[in-house]
Amino acid sequence: MNEMMTGRVTSADGTSIAYDRSGVGPAVVLVHGAFTDKTHPTLYGVAAALAPWFTVFNYDRRGRGESGDTQPYAVEREIEDLSALIEAAGGSAMVFGGSSGAALALEATARNPAISRLAVWEPPYHVDDSAPSLSYDFASRLEILVKQGLRAEAVELFMVEAAEVPVETVTAMRAHSSWSGVEAIAHTLAYEAALMGPGNALPTELLTSITQPTLVLIGENSPAWMTNAGKAVAATVPRAVHRILEGQTHNVAPQSLAPELLEFFIAI
Repeated sequence: MNEMMTGRVTSADGTSIAYDRSGVGPAVVLVHGAFTDKTHPTLYGVAAALAPWFTVFNYDRRGRGESGDTQPYAVEREIEDLSALIEAAGGSAMVFGGSSGAALALEATARNPAISRLAVWEPPYHVDDSAPSLSYDFASRLEILVKQGLRAEAVELFMVEAAEVPVETVTAMRAHSSWSGVEAIAHTLAYEAALMGPGNALPTELLTSITQPTLVLIGENSPAWMTNAGKAVAATVPRAVHRILEGQTHNVAPQSLAPELLEFFIAI
């Protein structure tokens, strides 16, 4: 990666948001999904791959890593966080969002003309009966568990019900040394659920208001409900196109993701 610098911006509510910046060129901001921060290998690898052509901002969403977490949480605060980063980037940026981070990026793009182009990876909306069934109080259930100190139970609830991870797999994960790091950000899972909205319903009105060029990427081997959601987003955003990445699952490899982003972002 080109030389990386760390920095901070102050969001509208006073929250300090930490980021890594690398490269030189037009600005690109990367938005992570659940369980990840700016150190996660996927978008860390994407940042490294894009840095020769772009100034890449890879940041910790609020409540994670080195960023603050002013309460109460609201989706609007995360949109303000992203706006503060774009302002620090010079007032205009292209944005990539992955998974639930894609939903945040879509929300922000609909409201902020300073986002010039948008690319998303498998926003986990539920558009048909193949998707998991989530209760409308899913966010509050997660929040209550965390407030009760049941952080492991909150993580398990999210993994099993939202991500369709088998219970026995989660049980094995809880015995692994990395589990403590997962528990540490359990409080942000309620944020993800709030961001997706009740039932993870497709926000049709919001999507139809997006006027920026948009690329929707999905994995060839991802669950059908995720690929169906991606196709629905691409069909609803007026200037969107979608591509399928061969051999990829929801846990996309950065070496597959980065070339698609480079091609899309460089066409300005």
